[in-house]
Amino acid sequence: QTETIQDIEIDAISDFKDHPFHINMDEDMIKLIESIEVNGQLMPVLVRPSKNGYEMISGHRRKYAMEKLGYQKVKAIVKNLNDDEATILMVDSNIQREELLPSERAFAYKMKLEALKHQGARMDLTSCQVGTKSRTDEMIGESTQESARQVQRYIRLTYLIPELLQLVDDGKIALTPAVEMSYLPEKAQTCLLEEMRRNDCTPSLSQAIRMKKLYQTGSLSPEDISNIMQEEKANQQEKVSFKTGDLRKFFPKSYSAAQMQETILKLLTEYQRKRQRSRDAR
Repeated sequence: QTETIQDIEIDAISDFKDHPFHINMDEDMIKLIESIEVNGQLMPVLVRPSKNGYEMISGHRRKYAMEKLGYQKVKAIVKNLNDDEATILMVDSNIQREELLPSERAFAYKMKLEALKHQGARMDLTSCQVGTKSRTDEMIGESTQESARQVQRYIRLTYLIPELLQLVDDGKIALTPAVEMSYLPEKAQTCLLEEMRRNDCTPSLSQAIRMKKLYQTGSLSPEDISNIMQEEKANQQEKVSFKTGDLRKFFPKSYSAAQMQETILKLLTEYQRKRQRSRDAR
């Protein structure tokens, strides 16, 4: 494939579509900025031509650092790549970084998997050696020194709602229970998130597996999620809890668990005020 090295206006380079890797002003970025400030740009970025200029393949962090330093142009390798080739190169150039978040790894693996599958589909149309293809998840694992199963686990994280995925990135939910939670539909995940906030806890692996099995049998209800999340765990602080079913008779059927909790807290606040007024009157 033809490639050239050019000095390109930074403003003419757009970020890769759905780029899964975050760019943060962290310690590594500060070091990169300081290095470029002293030594200049030592390594060219990799771009491909696009309709409106160029699209970045590899070098998003270098571009960001140079923009901060006021550079107008960046030295770039310009290479003609199709979408699948560009995606695979973009992922491979970033995936070896040690500080990647689970969400970054998850979406990167998913993008590369889809690109490899698409390449394989095109090869099937032109090649008779269909049986010689390797499994795409195994191919990704080989390039990252991870098992195909681990690649699949990370990709499952992309099915989590953003709030739950953020908790995985924050280290508040471990990878294995997060994978089990990813099989729940969006509505059930939202309900689970509310119960986690209400009970100030996260699901254990066994709890996540139970919810997944209930959903797969078609019997997972909001009450099931509430009851499971109210179970006391060894690492959970002591607290007073009620089963949702025990409280239902005191509230309209349309009330959600959150509405019941809000009403109870308001009633307790009013009760406390009455007690205080009674003591003051003595």
